[in-house]
Amino acid sequence: MKHLFKLDNQQSTEVICEDLEGWKVIEGRPTMKTWILHTSNDGSMISGVWTATPGTYHATYSAYEFVHIIEGRIIITPEGKEPLNVGPGDAFVVEAGFEGTWEIKEAVVKHFDIKL
Repeated sequence: MKHLFKLDNQQSTEVICEDLEGWKVIEGRPTMKTWILHTSNDGSMISGVWTATPGTYHATYSAYEFVHIIEGRIIITPEGKEPLNVGPGDAFVVEAGFEGTWEIKEAVVKHFDIKL
């Protein structure tokens, strides 16, 4: 069993152009693309790249996600809480059960790891 993987460039992987489950556009005309670059040996984690254009989504998370922003700016506002501004170089975690908005201010590129 292989235990170390270098993730390929997303251009060599199939792109998913549909909005993610639990994400609904609430302002503007944002689009998103997802490239799953790796699935763990036991199938419990995925890693990849996600891009999105400006606009606002309401997001509901059913899984844990680690995020590292490569490009762009987002204002993430959990329901009933203070907004969090994130941009290039920022890393953060979204726990399962999160509900709130992702206001994409500048086109975003992020790396992600999701525990399924």
